[in-house]
Amino acid sequence: MAHYGQPAHPYPGQHGNPESRTGNGLAIAALVLGITACVFFWTVFGGIILGLVGLVLGIIGARRARGGRAPHRGMAIVGAVLSALAVIASSVIVAIGVSFLTSDSFKDYNDCVQHADSKSDRDQCAKDFEHDINDN
Repeated sequence: MAHYGQPAHPYPGQHGNPESRTGNGLAIAALVLGITACVFFWTVFGGIILGLVGLVLGIIGARRARGGRAPHRGMAIVGAVLSALAVIASSVIVAIGVSFLTSDSFKDYNDCVQHADSKSDRDQCAKDFEHDINDN
């Protein structure tokens, strides 16, 4: 029975326990960043930077939810996993790009184009580069 002047039940939106769980903005941010990083994984900013931020937020959000201080543990985990996948995919693309740009064939092509005086010379550089790539 409630005491006089106090309601028997809390008002709508009011929690009975003042230490109850609040929202987990970290989980939501991790999920949004994870999805965004997966969409833009082919860019360094989108895949690596957003992915790393989403991964960190997802881990923190999941740990807070596991400790009972926040809801949406699954959302935080999904955000962290998507972010990690984006970081991995973007890292692979960056590694392939760097290896291509530092290859001997590309250096030869770059030198040829820099010393080409006409469009026909540049076209011949492109043909030679394509021939070198196809032979390897």
